[in-house]
Amino acid sequence: MASEAERSARVFKTAWFSRAARKTGIAEGELCAAILQAIRGLAVDLGGVYKKRLDKNRSRSIILAKGRQYWVYAYLFAKKDRPNISDRELRNFRALADLYAKKTDVEIAKELQMGELAEICR
Repeated sequence: MASEAERSARVFKTAWFSRAARKTGIAEGELCAAILQAIRGLAVDLGGVYKKRLDKNRSRSIILAKGRQYWVYAYLFAKKDRPNISDRELRNFRALADLYAKKTDVEIAKELQMGELAEICR
């Protein structure tokens, strides 16, 4: 049974992430399953930024969270290409997560309309 947090969470992917996931062959169903795991605490919490394994452990996703209400898939990398993101990249992702934390529903709606974000897992 889904918790209130799971039912109320909205999940998005950036346009960049959408392209990267498509090239890697990661389907929306896998992203939705991974988000449910992240909401339940089964992801590496990097301070407002989460790292979650995908694609049978071949890929890593970076997810930004807005108060655990909005979850945004922002970055994808192959484990074989690099072991982790750099400290500088983590700082930048944290800053981006802070920006998402300040966005209003109207701003999110504009990004959806412009194609900068796509909502998934509805």
